[in-house]
Amino acid sequence: MLRYVYRILTINALVLSLIVIFQTSTQAQPNGEALFKANCTACHVVGVDVVVGPGLKNVHTKYKEDWLIKWIRNSQALVKSGDPQAVKVYEQFNKVAMTSFNLSDDEIKSIIGYIKTTSEAAPAAVLTPDGAVGGTPVKDDGFPFTLTLVLLTIFVLFVILNRVQKGLQRVINDRNGIPEPAKLTGKAGLKVWIRGNKKLIAFSFIAISVIGSVAGWEALASIGLNQNYAPDQPIKFSHQIHVGQNKIDCRYCHSGAEKSKNAGIPSPNLCMNCHKYVKSGPKYGTEEISKIYEAIGWDVNAQQYTGKTKPIKWIRVHNLPELAYFNHSQHVKVGGVECETCHGPVGEMEVIKQYSPLTMGWCIQCHRDTPVKMEGNGYYAAVHEKYKEKYGPDAKLTVEKLGGTECARCHY
Repeated sequence: MLRYVYRILTINALVLSLIVIFQTSTQAQPNGEALFKANCTACHVVGVDVVVGPGLKNVHTKYKEDWLIKWIRNSQALVKSGDPQAVKVYEQFNKVAMTSFNLSDDEIKSIIGYIKTTSEAAPAAVLTPDGAVGGTPVKDDGFPFTLTLVLLTIFVLFVILNRVQKGLQRVINDRNGIPEPAKLTGKAGLKVWIRGNKKLIAFSFIAISVIGSVAGWEALASIGLNQNYAPDQPIKFSHQIHVGQNKIDCRYCHSGAEKSKNAGIPSPNLCMNCHKYVKSGPKYGTEEISKIYEAIGWDVNAQQYTGKTKPIKWIRVHNLPELAYFNHSQHVKVGGVECETCHGPVGEMEVIKQYSPLTMGWCIQCHRDTPVKMEGNGYYAAVHEKYKEKYGPDAKLTVEKLGGTECARCHY
């Protein structure tokens, strides 16, 4: 009987060791894909296209790993040190400072490894956090893996200890000549099993409650978040063709982005600047362009307006809650923020979609990380010297330091 107990202990210890080893190895190895999507995709893609920063396809073959680690961790320190590669990259991209990242060497190496794997596996892929056209959609991880693993480990430990306890009890009963109790079936057996496994039942109830509470919290936290929202519009307008292929500047159509709170939707009159002459598109032919003519009342054959108009019922994609104030001109004109920073690689999107989460936490983090472009900016001329005196001439002046995280800035 003791041999039976030893076998139980050996098997259970082996199972427990495997679980601990798996958990340790899982937590010890950084997830390069997750780190890349959390820190890099606002400015870069694994491809050849330039978003805010350069495309990162095969970047591991262009620079040594130790240099990439230094560059990713603190690019400005590398530039100030006079490193020729760092200075060249900095000047090539209009001296736009790359955000510094507080990442370990292993984490940065995992990001580089992910870029290498992605470059080799799918050279033409353009990875964006929201799975935009040409990219790889992000999978929803659902319930946190670590918490699930912890609960599973506790459950297995509980089962192991329970089996050890019962095995030892059998040994004691055998030595004392106490016969094994008869096994009951049906309702009687169920009642006996419940009485003998009260702790297991209690633990299962607690585990289910915890899992349900976390899952419910995540469901509530996602209310109102419309990331990846891409509705079908009444006219199939391809940003990929207009912005990506024809290189039309965003502000040509959305001129309000520099002048007012709202970026604005271009009127059909603006479309007619081109489509009075361009009557057929490369993808949809005349079908979609004819809808513009119908909306504005344009007779293609007579080359004149009929006076019969029909409004286009565009569906809004980006919709902040009314309690939040956002001003496009403050960011685009004054702050010099590129459209792609919030809206992503629009030139790659056939159907426009909400690229960023647009949550309060996302905005605040941007205000904490983004340096204010004060040099040569008349808007900040009156306060530039004051902040230099307060934080020092070489300090990184972020939006947060200018009061950009105060509640009344966005909520009043």
